Amino acid sequence: MFERVLYPTDFSDVSLHALRECVPKLFLLGAKKLYLLHVVDITVVEFEAFELEEIYREKLEKLARELQDRGLDVTPVVRLGIPSVEIADLAESEDVDLIVIPNLGESVWRVAFVGSTATNLARSTKRPVLLLKYLSENEGKFELPVDCEELFKRPLVAVDFSKCSVKILSTVRTFNALVDDGLIVHSVDYGRVEELEHNIQVARQNLEKSLKGIKGSFKYDVLVGAASQAIIGTAIAKRSTLIVMGKKGRSFIKDLLLGSTAERVIRDSKIPVLLIPCD
Repeated sequence: MFERVLYPTDFSDVSLHALRECVPKLFLLGAKKLYLLHVVDITVVEFEAFELEEIYREKLEKLARELQDRGLDVTPVVRLGIPSVEIADLAESEDVDLIVIPNLGESVWRVAFVGSTATNLARSTKRPVLLLKYLSENEGKFELPVDCEELFKRPLVAVDFSKCSVKILSTVRTFNALVDDGLIVHSVDYGRVEELEHNIQVARQNLEKSLKGIKGSFKYDVLVGAASQAIIGTAIAKRSTLIVMGKKGRSFIKDLLLGSTAERVIRDSKIPVLLIPCD
């Protein structure tokens, strides 16, 4: 399981809700250490940065004490800088296993071109990123389609048989014991029509090999059609609790312009997505 967790917060309502209602449940699943981070964005508050640093430090320490009273091992950290850079840097320096970020609707991805923290982080970090996909807010109540204590029960794991897939499956093995009914999938959306049957058969053989490296309750399935739609549709049909897939950071901007499977799944999925950087 992911033992060392980093949670960046901007003190928004959805961020505080996820911190109080979801993050503590990760400790029930095996997490042992939480780094609670707020970054004072110097690109926005250049002249007030040092004054705000002390204000936010007090707020963050108060949040940390609240969680410590619930039995969590929490270290609060306030930094000045560019949020995505500071998050990635802290993740490396503290050797965290997982970065958790809440997302309400599609707002994070709609502002990708003007510098979303989550977007830039997904591109720059070498650590797994868990995006909590909150569907809506109603009178101050936030709706997450999956109970965080059940996040890893029914994961759908998307692979493409590249080197990236090796890293994805290695990450899956870290929470293998929490899986009740996992599914590994590959989508055949390539080749000529007359090659379809052959490509499906090859994909099936490769998925069988992939299963040998994973212990626990996993099955496999070959999907046909546009990968992002097939993955999301299958996740809904199978009542998956999490979509796990890889992302190559170096092509992230190109992917945003042209549209990649990962970007589309992140944008359209209604359930949490665990993004495994493969560079």
